[in-house]
Amino acid sequence: MMRKNLGRATLVALPFLLALVADLVLFAAFRDRLPEQLASHFQADGRGDGHMGQAGYVVLDVLLFVVIGGLWTLMVARGKFYGRAHRRLTAGGYAFAGFLGWVMAAVLIANVDAAENARGDAQGVSLPMWQLAVALGVAALAGGLGLLTAALAPVPEPSAATVPAGDEARIALAEGEVAGWARGAGSWWLPLIALALVVGGEVLLFVSGWAAATPLLLFGVLLAGFARPYVVVDRRGITISGMLPWPRVRVPLDRIETVTSRHINPLTEYGGWGYRIRPGRTGVMIRSGEGIVATLAGGRDFAVTVDDSATAAALLNTLIDQRRAGR
Repeated sequence: MMRKNLGRATLVALPFLLALVADLVLFAAFRDRLPEQLASHFQADGRGDGHMGQAGYVVLDVLLFVVIGGLWTLMVARGKFYGRAHRRLTAGGYAFAGFLGWVMAAVLIANVDAAENARGDAQGVSLPMWQLAVALGVAALAGGLGLLTAALAPVPEPSAATVPAGDEARIALAEGEVAGWARGAGSWWLPLIALALVVGGEVLLFVSGWAAATPLLLFGVLLAGFARPYVVVDRRGITISGMLPWPRVRVPLDRIETVTSRHINPLTEYGGWGYRIRPGRTGVMIRSGEGIVATLAGGRDFAVTVDDSATAAALLNTLIDQRRAGR
C-alpha cells in the first residue's frame, strides 16, 4: 500500500518538478543577459511596473512549485479521492504546473537583454497579454497529458469499509413528530482573521485611500459574518448560514441519498479550508475533525465539519426515509 501511495505521489509531483527544473535551466542559461532587477509585475497593457532581484526570482520560483506541488501531492496521495475524481485531480495538477511554469518562463524571457537604469531596474519590459492565452493552452495540453497518465496508472478505488453499507444510524420519530438539529461550527482563528482584515483595511483607508482599503474591508466584513456559521438539519435538508443573510449554503433533502459521520481532514481531502469544490465533492471546511458527509444524487459528496455530526447524520437519514415513504 505504501508503495502504491509513493507511486501516485511521484506521478502528481512530477509536473511541478519538471516545470521548476525547466525554469531554473532557463534562468541559468540567460543569467548573464538579465538585468539586476527583473520586471516582475505587469499592468493590464503588458507594461512592467514592479521589479524583483534575480535571487528573489529564484526563491519565488522554488517556493511556488515546492509549496503548491507539495500540497497538491499531499492532497491527492492522502485524500480520499477515487476513480474519476482522482484522475481529474491529478490532471488538474499537471494543468496548473504547466500554466505556472509557462508564466514564470515568459517573465524571465521578457527580461532578457532589457535596458537598465542607474538602480539596475529593467526598463521597457512588457509581457503581452497573449502570453496568458498561450499559458492556458499549455495548461490544457499538460492537463490532457496528466489525464492520460493517470488513466494508465493504477487508480485507487474505495474499499468496502469506505462505501456506505446502508445501515447508518437513525433517530426514532413518532408518526407526525417533527425534529430539527442545529449547532455552531465556528473555529477560533476565523474571527481573528476577520478582525485582522478589517483593521488592515482601516489602516489602508488612512494611508492609501478607499481604492486600496475597500477590498479588505468588504472581505473582512463578509468573513466576520460567516466566522461563526450555524449548521441546521431539518426537513429542508442541510443549511449553513452566518450572522448575515448571505452567504448561505443549502442542500435540499430531496438531493441527499444517504448521510454518514466521520473524521475529515480538510487539507488532504479538500485542499484547504472554507467553501471548497473538488472533483466528486463539495464542502464547508471550518476545521479538522468530525463532520457530516452527505452523498448526493449523482454520486457527489457534500460535507461540513461540525461537532455532534453523528446526531445530525442520524436525523438526516431518518428524514430521508420518511421522504421516501411519503410521510
